[in-house]
Amino acid sequence: MQENQIDLLTHELAPENALPRKKMLPLWIKIFAWIFLIFSLFVPIVLVLGVSEHDAKLALYGLETNKPFSLTGIIITAIFAIKGITAFGLLKEKDWAIKIGIVDAIIGITICPLVMFSPVIGSTGGFSIRLELIALVPYLLKLLKIKPQWESFMYV
Repeated sequence: MQENQIDLLTHELAPENALPRKKMLPLWIKIFAWIFLIFSLFVPIVLVLGVSEHDAKLALYGLETNKPFSLTGIIITAIFAIKGITAFGLLKEKDWAIKIGIVDAIIGITICPLVMFSPVIGSTGGFSIRLELIALVPYLLKLLKIKPQWESFMYV
């Protein structure tokens, strides 16, 4: 019975030199993915603290608050949730992981300059350099570079 079966996975569909998804990600992205996956586990705790009107110190990309249910708190919590979902997808080699990772990077790259230049535009007149951009820009560039290969990858 096995003799009559046709092999549908030809070399065109699964080339021998195809790189497994987990090897497409550099070590530094894997390390950050694990860090944000762990941090994202605190999102439900922060939401419970917010519902019970307790303070929780939240900070990311220069945004800071002690109130989880303030606008800033909700934005920070949502970003951590997105980062956790992205981290899970990248570490588990999900098809959608690169697309969400690109959105995650763009969100960070957008927020950092806004936070950096908002004091200059506002009345405080200060300026802060967001070092997160040092990781976010290469992260975005790496995801854009591996996106075609990630999306064409087939498990064999």
